[in-house]
Amino acid sequence: MFDLDGQVAVVTGGNGGVGLAFARGLVKCGGRVAVWARNADKNAAAVAELRDLGGDVEAFVCDVTDEEQVAQTFASTLDRFGQVDSCFANAGGGGFRGLCHQTSRADWLATVDLNLMSVVQTWAPVTEHLLARKSGGKLVVTSSVAALLGTAGAAGYSTTKQAVRGLVQALAVELGHAGIRVNAILPGFIETEMSLTAGKEFQDACRRRSVIGRIGELEDMEGVAVFLASSHSDFMTGQSIVMDGGHSIFPM
Repeated sequence: MFDLDGQVAVVTGGNGGVGLAFARGLVKCGGRVAVWARNADKNAAAVAELRDLGGDVEAFVCDVTDEEQVAQTFASTLDRFGQVDSCFANAGGGGFRGLCHQTSRADWLATVDLNLMSVVQTWAPVTEHLLARKSGGKLVVTSSVAALLGTAGAAGYSTTKQAVRGLVQALAVELGHAGIRVNAILPGFIETEMSLTAGKEFQDACRRRSVIGRIGELEDMEGVAVFLASSHSDFMTGQSIVMDGGHSIFPM
C-alpha cells in the first residue's frame, strides 16, 4: 500500500536518531534516500546500515545552516539521483539553555539559524526543483511537542519549533496550487542519543505523562515518514502530526 519505489527523499540530519529512523522507513518501502549531515563518519555508518536494508542511498556532508553548502549539496543530490520528490528537514538542535531574559541576542539568533533558517534554506532549492518539475512533492519538517508546551530554560527551542509550524502553514497555502504538500512532525520524548542526555529523572517524568505508559522508540518514527512521503497523504497539508504517546494531552 505504501510503495515508494522510484521516489527520492532528502533527509537532513539523517545519519542518526529520528532522521535515520525516517530514512529506514523510507528505504523499507522502496524509497531512495539522500542523507545530508555534517559528520562524515556517521554518514558512512548510516549509508552502510541503509544499504544493508536494500536501499539506494547516498550521504552528503552538509551543514544546513550554510546556504552555499545547501545549494551545492542539492546540486550534488540531483547529479546522483536525478530528482527529489520529498524533503525531510530534520536537522536541528536544542539551541541555547538558560533563562530567556539572560540570553544574548547572538545566542538567540544562533538558535533561530539552527532550527528555523536551516529549514528555509533547505527547502528553497527543493521547492524550485518541485515547481519546475510540475509533479507535486512533499516538504516535511521535524518540529517538537515542545512547540505545544512550555519548556523552562529552553525558550529558544520552543520558539523555533513553533515557528516552523507557522512556516508549514504559510507554505502549504503558498504551494498548494502546485500540488506540493507541507507538513510537520512533532515528536515527543524519543530515545535518541540527544534525548537520553536529559537524565533519568526527566525520562521517568516523560514516562509518567505518557498515556500509553512508555516513551517513544525510533521505530515509532518510521511509519509517519512513509505516510507523509506517499500518495496516501496527498489530502493533508499545513498540518502538525503529534507523535508523543499522549504526553501533550495528559491531564495535569
